[in-house]
Amino acid sequence: MLTLEKVTGRNVWEILQLHVKEEQQNFVAGNDISIIEAYTTITGGGSAFPFGIYDSGVPVGFLMIGYDTDDSWENPPRIARNNYNLWRLMIDQRYQHKGYGKTALKLALDFINTMPCGKADYCWLSYEPENTSAKNLYHSFGFHETGEMDGEELIAILKLQQ
Repeated sequence: MLTLEKVTGRNVWEILQLHVKEEQQNFVAGNDISIIEAYTTITGGGSAFPFGIYDSGVPVGFLMIGYDTDDSWENPPRIARNNYNLWRLMIDQRYQHKGYGKTALKLALDFINTMPCGKADYCWLSYEPENTSAKNLYHSFGFHETGEMDGEELIAILKLQQ
């Protein structure tokens, strides 16, 4: 059974051992960078929720959810204000193509729909245009591109349940 577990001092080292395939490394930041970004966001007054993705106690991936913006973010996309974002989603290379990404995305959206930081209208995310696997996954949940970019990445949004 797939679960999301908060990244803590007890599990951080096993999360840091998870990696995507070499040809996917341009699509997602390493988990070390993501955990540093979560820490600096939280200490800067922002909101970040880093989670390990576990299958019956075995770490298979990592995801991170954010909310709104913080002072350190220069030129955030407009959609970021007062909305949730799927900041990171990765499945370790050993566990890809087993349905974990789809189930993890559903768990992430279930968490977001609890509105842990307050009400929001949208969940947004961004991805590299060449990452067709991510695009197909996100589209299967109803995300659609806005035509805006976050750096070199396409922005896609999903209207949240109210």
